[in-house]
Amino acid sequence: MTISEAQKTIDTWITTVGVRYFDPLTNTAILMEEVGEVARIMSRKYGEQSYKESDKEVDLGDEMADVLFVLICLANQTGINLEQALVKNLDKKTTRDATRHKENKKLQ
Repeated sequence: MTISEAQKTIDTWITTVGVRYFDPLTNTAILMEEVGEVARIMSRKYGEQSYKESDKEVDLGDEMADVLFVLICLANQTGINLEQALVKNLDKKTTRDATRHKENKKLQ
């Protein structure tokens, strides 16, 4: 599925199953909640925090998909074509960082 296809699929889902989009501010708050859930898993799986019993059955991929879903909702609501935005962003990073990372002694 391309990013554009994902945007269309989620728009269809929202307008049929979900009834309507939450307002953008609500979706921004939901996005922050979902990112926090990813951070919680990362800190326990790859960081130094220990798991609580309630944390052991979580699915990192599912939580990342929640983040992506809400981000796509926000893009749809604000008229952003994420596929075009990502291409433009990668072009910017490629130009700006053409040698920066290769010259960073911390990365060698």
